[in-house]
This record gives sequence, structure tokens and C-alpha cells, in this order.
Amino acid sequence: MDVKIEESWKERLSSEFDKPYFQSLVTFVKEEYATRQIFPPAKQIFNAFNHCSFDNCRVVILGQDPYHGFGQANGLCFSVNDGIRIPPSLVNIFKEIQQDLGKPIPSTGNLERWASQGVLLLNATLTVQSAAAGSHQNKGWEKFTDAVIKCISEEKQNVVFLLWGKYAQDKGAVIDQSKHFVLKSRHPSPMSANAGGWFGNHHFSRTNQYLEEHDLKPIEW
Repeated sequence: MDVKIEESWKERLSSEFDKPYFQSLVTFVKEEYATRQIFPPAKQIFNAFNHCSFDNCRVVILGQDPYHGFGQANGLCFSVNDGIRIPPSLVNIFKEIQQDLGKPIPSTGNLERWASQGVLLLNATLTVQSAAAGSHQNKGWEKFTDAVIKCISEEKQNVVFLLWGKYAQDKGAVIDQSKHFVLKSRHPSPMSANAGGWFGNHHFSRTNQYLEEHDLKPIEW
């Protein structure tokens, strides 16, 4: 597994790539791709970074695992490839955007359009075995993505972090809220969202309001 990652991220994360935990992770992931069906495709593992440079990053959305169904995952959290049925959590995200901003629900769940505007769509774990949710947890990815969050928190200012659900909120505990804007709510998955606390959170309008207040370009959600 070659670490083919956008240059501004490579520059800042190169020290992580040299650490023993990351070398062990590379060995594990290479073996998994060689012997099992793993998602996303290997060339898309670092898609979140390759579609959103460090310099362009204005918003971070934290997910947990890639989708584990065939053809779904494309390396961006909550996102699926064009032509793939939109998963329930993403349907609820689009419904909230519709209620919040009056935008129609898109026909595709491919969120590359967000990433190219500066939204880092970061899963805590960047790979997963087919039909086996959580199968690549606790192998080293979480340590790497913790380092990513810490890097953003320390080296940037006025980034909006959207933390949906307890897992994301716990992972975001290292964020310096004195210089970044952190928004928290229930997770958009149906069971959580229907229990209350997701719909009506206005995270998308509040994100854009904050960005505009700090002379940053809002996101076209």
C-alpha cells in the first residue's frame, strides 16, 4: 500500500507514516487487500485528503467506518459512488439540508462536490472488509485519524467540525474550541435521528453563517 496522499497533507503527516504503528497498519492492510474483498478500492483509501487539501479545508465531518457493501465506499465518509442507492444516514442528511436551506434532495450520494469545496469527509477507520462492519477497527487507523484531527486543530483556525453522534464527539475531544467552531448533534442514522436531536439541528446553515462571519467562502451543500 503506497501512501499516495495530497502533498499538503503528506508534508504535515509524514512523521506519522514513519511510526511503528503505521508500518504495522500498512502490513495488515496490504495483506487484507491481497486476500479478501476490502473497501474502498485501494486507490481511494486517502480520497478524503486527495479531494480536500489541508490548505483548502474549512469544514470537517467525522464518520466511523466506510460502507461495507459492494460498490458503495469511495473514501469519503457518508458518501457513495454515483449510481448507488443513497444509504439511510445520507438520506437523513439530505433531508436536514432540505429543511435547513430549502435545497432539493440530490439524485446522487456522491459527496465529492463537498470535498472539492473544502469539506474533509473523514472516517475514523479508512478501510473495511466486505460485509463485516468494524472489521478494521483497532488496527491503527484511529490513531492516524486522531493525528489528522490534532493537526487541523493546532495548525489551522476557524474550521467548522461537525460531530454527529457519541463516537464522533468523543473523537473530537482534542479540538481547540477557542479557535474552531464545533457543532454536535445526534447521528443521522434512522434509529438515532428518529429519536430526536438530528432533524432541526441547522448544522448546514450555521456552518455557512460561521464561515461568512470569518470571511470564508460558504459551502454549496
